[in-house]
Amino acid sequence: MINPRRILTAGGTFACALGVGFIMQNAASSEPVATEVSMGGMIAAAPVQAVKDNFTQVSGGSGPIPEQEFRGKLTGITLTSASIPTPPKMGPQPKRLPANPVNGAQIAKAALTDQTILDLPPEEPAPAFSCDITMNAKALVAAMAEVTVNAPCLVNERFTLHHSGMMFTEVTDSKGNSRMIVPGLSPNAVFMASFPNGEAAMASVSLDALEFYERAVIQWQGDSGLQLHALEYGAGYDDPGHVWADAAGDFEQMARGNRGVLTRLGAKDVPNARLAEVYTFPSGAAQKPGDIHLSVEAEITSANCGRDITAQSLEVRNGGTLRARDLELAMPACDATGDFLVLKNMLNDLKIARK
Repeated sequence: MINPRRILTAGGTFACALGVGFIMQNAASSEPVATEVSMGGMIAAAPVQAVKDNFTQVSGGSGPIPEQEFRGKLTGITLTSASIPTPPKMGPQPKRLPANPVNGAQIAKAALTDQTILDLPPEEPAPAFSCDITMNAKALVAAMAEVTVNAPCLVNERFTLHHSGMMFTEVTDSKGNSRMIVPGLSPNAVFMASFPNGEAAMASVSLDALEFYERAVIQWQGDSGLQLHALEYGAGYDDPGHVWADAAGDFEQMARGNRGVLTRLGAKDVPNARLAEVYTFPSGAAQKPGDIHLSVEAEITSANCGRDITAQSLEVRNGGTLRARDLELAMPACDATGDFLVLKNMLNDLKIARK
């Protein structure tokens, strides 16, 4: 802050100087004059009164000018100041914190006391859904097996059923299920279903009645046009003893020991499917002795003409050892479409003894 005494002194000094000069120039005038003095923003306004006293102006001489004494009086000096900006009012301030510290432990304890904590409801388990493939096999009459496959995540999916070297293609339904009736080729029958994605399942069953039956199998893949024919007791083609796909026989007659039956396996409508035909004769319950001629025929069609086909035959006698034989055949040109090739050595004839 500026000292008022220093302002007064400075104001008086400047006032005196201005007064002296004014008197020297206007000695004859005795009117008071208002003089403004500005100093660093501080302004002094005062009437100045000149008093004529013993004052002599010396001029034209040489030597030092004698000191002149001025006796005057300054009156009516008023101090003023420039306008000082007023600082803005203080804005709203946050409330002061309490003097005593807050105890966090007490707050936690109060929360636990004031609020009731309820037990959360138990979480209900989500319904289980398994993609596991399950498979079962059950023994039936005539050494047959009922084989079922359940693959809930593989609906309408093709798979291959394997049993003692025999293979054929099947397809699951809209729920992933499949049911098959399969002639057994081994007393301790093992079945396996394999899917294209590499998943598989197995099942087994005992077929002790296999020793009373003779079985012959022909199997192939694709449109090979192969057929298995059995001519029983000297029957000719289309006679009652001619057993093949279009005259498969009757299980009731087989149970009585009179006739054999043919079982066709595989989904023939699936592209490039594996198919099989199995002929079964009840040698252990045969009513008469005799011979049964077995043959494999290949029809020449537009699908197989002019190319090579492959096939395999399987035979089991009275539950004994399984015998296999492979076939590779060059089919005639397509101008022979509709004709048949007879393959006599693929299967051995059956000789039925008297019981």
